[in-house]
Amino acid sequence: MTSSPTRPSPVTVRTFTQRFSSTPRGARLARHLALNRLHGWDIPYGSEASDTAALLVAELAANAVTHGRVAGRDFELLLSLTLYTLRIDVSDTRGERRPPEPGELTAPPPVADGGRGLLLVEALADRWAVLDRVPLGKTVRAEVDLSRLH
Repeated sequence: MTSSPTRPSPVTVRTFTQRFSSTPRGARLARHLALNRLHGWDIPYGSEASDTAALLVAELAANAVTHGRVAGRDFELLLSLTLYTLRIDVSDTRGERRPPEPGELTAPPPVADGGRGLLLVEALADRWAVLDRVPLGKTVRAEVDLSRLH
């Protein structure tokens, strides 16, 4: 019996990119449109993957609006979905105010009003990083392995 070579699975990468105003309203719209796009990519509303993505997009967009805002400049959301991984990139144009890197986070005092967002990102994402953005600014990337979210 002759064995036929196995064919690799086709690789499909779905992407969505959109710029939003650096306002709380822009951050809410980013979350809403991200969930809508994921639903269109067969990650249904209310699923664990959708809920995780919602929290990650909300936090990263809120950080871009709060800490990365430059007057007159937008922030950008990029979603990238492969068979196994969802990548969420949120970019802003402020490069001089970089958040701590993964593994460098410290919890704020219990009475602090903020400072817990990236701790949430670190807890929800399988990987995350702060990257330089060309020509200026930074990108905070969070990746979620879909195989663990059933």
